[in-house]
Amino acid sequence: MKRSIAVVGTGRMGSALARALLAKGHRVTVWNRTKEKAEPLALLGANIAPSVLEAVSAAEIIIVNVSDYAATAAILRDADITSVLRGKLIVELTSGTPHGARAAAEWWAGHGASYLDGAIMATPDFIGTDAGTILVSGQGQAFRDNEEVFRALGGNVQHVGQDPGRANALDSALLSLMWGELFGALNAIAVCQAEEIDLGELGRQWTATAPVVEGLVSDLIKRTHAGRFASDDETLSSISAHYGAFQHLVELMDARGIDRSIVGGYDAIFQRAIAAGQLQGDFAALSQFLGKAA
Repeated sequence: MKRSIAVVGTGRMGSALARALLAKGHRVTVWNRTKEKAEPLALLGANIAPSVLEAVSAAEIIIVNVSDYAATAAILRDADITSVLRGKLIVELTSGTPHGARAAAEWWAGHGASYLDGAIMATPDFIGTDAGTILVSGQGQAFRDNEEVFRALGGNVQHVGQDPGRANALDSALLSLMWGELFGALNAIAVCQAEEIDLGELGRQWTATAPVVEGLVSDLIKRTHAGRFASDDETLSSISAHYGAFQHLVELMDARGIDRSIVGGYDAIFQRAIAAGQLQGDFAALSQFLGKAA
């Protein structure tokens, strides 16, 4: 039997969530602070609620996708609304922190509602597709009972643990990987522009070398997980080899007057490891120097 679902927040992502649910035949009620943003969904069969109270009253599951947890609290933590939420499932798909998710789970449990927290690892165009990835954490039984709903949102929706903060923690970790590549790309662009290298050439060479980089990242994660920090016969790259190449990069950047903001953090981590006698260690040894702030 199809669920009755309220989607609170119909920006680009919230609208994509609602469309995916409608496509699978779920009964969807939507609410948005600016009603005009929700109106295109009515053409697809959604009911536009005039108030949050009416939206959540009509639903078994409330999916929230607004700006942050503070916005969720401002919208839903109203006495009239919380009075009708007992026995319902809140699915928070708003970006947040692990500790924010844990606090929210505790609050909703105190008001008789079940709670799942999710991190959307996709842009709106991936929602509802086989490649759509959403990480969900919290009450495993609530996830299993409503798996059909989550499968409507994407083919790679995963329950990643009972701890409601786990999805957001993984989100932050994966975003760190993404930003590492994006900020690295910005630095590479600056180097190419300073050296008058066409950016099309940078793109072609990145396509050729990306598999090598992906292999290094996978090896780094595996070696750190195993605690294999000393160089051995399977080491792909040592700190020494990376640091030598890094010094050449810094020399080039200084010669061309390129801003060091991005690479400054790299240098600080290298220096901590070298001061600790790890120059000849596997690159994974650097992970020992990021666990806590310097």
